[in-house]
Amino acid sequence: MLASINCVTYNHASYIRQALDSFLMQKTDFDYEILVHDDASTDGTSEIIREYAAKYPGKIKPLIQTENQYSQGIDNISGAFNFPRASGKYIFMCDGDDYFVSPYKLQKQVDYMEANKDCTLCIHSAAIHLVGKAFTKKQMRPYTNSRKITPQEMIDKTSGYAMSSMAFPLSLVKELPDYYVDCPVGDTPIQLMAAEKGYGYYFDEPMSAYRVGVAGSWTVSGKSGDYARKQKTYYERMKRVYKEFDSATKGRFHRAVRSASLRTYYQTMVNTRQFKEIYKREFRTFYKELDRTTRALIFLECRTPLLYQWMREKYTGQK
Repeated sequence: MLASINCVTYNHASYIRQALDSFLMQKTDFDYEILVHDDASTDGTSEIIREYAAKYPGKIKPLIQTENQYSQGIDNISGAFNFPRASGKYIFMCDGDDYFVSPYKLQKQVDYMEANKDCTLCIHSAAIHLVGKAFTKKQMRPYTNSRKITPQEMIDKTSGYAMSSMAFPLSLVKELPDYYVDCPVGDTPIQLMAAEKGYGYYFDEPMSAYRVGVAGSWTVSGKSGDYARKQKTYYERMKRVYKEFDSATKGRFHRAVRSASLRTYYQTMVNTRQFKEIYKREFRTFYKELDRTTRALIFLECRTPLLYQWMREKYTGQK
């Protein structure tokens, strides 16, 4: 078997059918499996997964928890529950609220990795599917043309990679380092592990969709409560992850690691609108990396907060 699709779900009843259908529509000349881990959903997601598993036995392989594992302190569900049971030579990532767009996604990425054994991460652009209203881009497009990605670029990148675009060899995650377990998100440590072992490749083609604004998602949940405190904790954990990676690789990528850690700090300052930090001269490079819309909104909120608030409420309905 050449591919295992890794799907993690929690309260995705409104979206999981589209995700599973997009997995099943793949046109390949090889066998693949669909590993679905449901973290004790309470909205009917589990029942939908069971329905699909019964219809496609041996193809869809569910693991449905009776107790929520994330609340027990397990951040990276994939590494704890899905990677160990994968049979495919390559792992494909896609959360239950995202979905594949191209029926040839698996085939294209497998073909490239089969022909280029040193490629340890294969990605592509992704359409952004907005739930509700928000100021956001229309796609995640980290690069403007198809090309190789150096290890340094995978570590220190100006734009994120869509989780639903990521594919990599199963061998990459057979043994998980401490920085994987310690990381509060699942995609960054995989990118670091891939950088340590090889290089990446990017297809400038939107073969999946990333859904933004889903209730209960990591991003949306993170904005509830004391957001500033959560962002500070997030940065402290990521700083430790980068330090552990730097140590594990004996400083081979030290410059890229240091820049990536600082960029993470800067992003939390942007997220919490710490204007003095945002406009510091030492962070000028990171500021220029922000898209024009984000820079304009920051300027507006900083200089004319009442006008910004009025525009935000009018456009998004959010106070």
